[in-house]
Amino acid sequence: MDRIRTVRKAVIPVAGNGTRFLPATKAVPKEMLTIVDRPVVQYAVDEARQAGIEHIVFVTSRNKQAIEDHFDDTPELISSLSRSGKNAQISELESMLPKAGSVSFTRQQAPLGLGHAVWCARDLIGDEPFALLLPDMLSFGARGCMAGLMDLYREVGGNVVAVEQCAPEDASKYGIVGKGGTVRHGFAVTEMVEKPAAGEAPSNYYLNGRYILQPEIFSILAHQQRGAGNEIQLTDGMLKLSANQPFHAHPYEGRTFDCGSKQGFIEANVAFALNRADIGDMVFESVREIVLSHESRIRAA
Repeated sequence: MDRIRTVRKAVIPVAGNGTRFLPATKAVPKEMLTIVDRPVVQYAVDEARQAGIEHIVFVTSRNKQAIEDHFDDTPELISSLSRSGKNAQISELESMLPKAGSVSFTRQQAPLGLGHAVWCARDLIGDEPFALLLPDMLSFGARGCMAGLMDLYREVGGNVVAVEQCAPEDASKYGIVGKGGTVRHGFAVTEMVEKPAAGEAPSNYYLNGRYILQPEIFSILAHQQRGAGNEIQLTDGMLKLSANQPFHAHPYEGRTFDCGSKQGFIEANVAFALNRADIGDMVFESVREIVLSHESRIRAA
């Protein structure tokens, strides 16, 4: 086996317009909408860091300045908190602050799809394998999804994708992989299809937004034709790459919330709030009362 190169960098695409969340996203990037008290994008960054990522490349677009500001120092705010004796908040903010030079930002000038967004990061990634985290897909579990993905990568090398199982009837909503033989704590990927037609999916394992890819993907994406949705699809590029390089899948044991949808966003807020030691019990009682009241209204209707 060739030497398995260390994954030091991650790409996080944040260029989408967030039209499904209008009017909230008219002036606020969708990635800055909060799950409890942290923006969605912060969870992706934390997950990458916990997996050992040293440098994060954000692929942005117009009107995303708030994301860059979020990951910058705020001396005025720190000074104000210090005067108020709010040291716990200062410590939390400082723990979230990236080291100088450990984040980069590049622009995707036109919304041409995920494959194009990844390609826009090529010069900042260089000739290295890299992680890719879609911030809308929020991992919830005892351990971050990317950490498990990294474990499998260190064992098998090549390209590794994270997957979860969906209901067979929902397979047409996702990028789906074909399941091959078991390898370590994952399995070999035999094929990849972006949003297969109903009844034509090779399995019910869907790509959940976490990847480790080799840099050869960039040369493929540079010439990739538009696919589903008239966009440059990453799945199409990965399928071409798989002709020359192996792909393996890591089945994530937690749960992924699609925070690009209103339902997933609300579910994530409830799940993360319930998991908090400081507010979990209160949120549980509040949700319970709301559910009981809702059921009562339905019965009375």
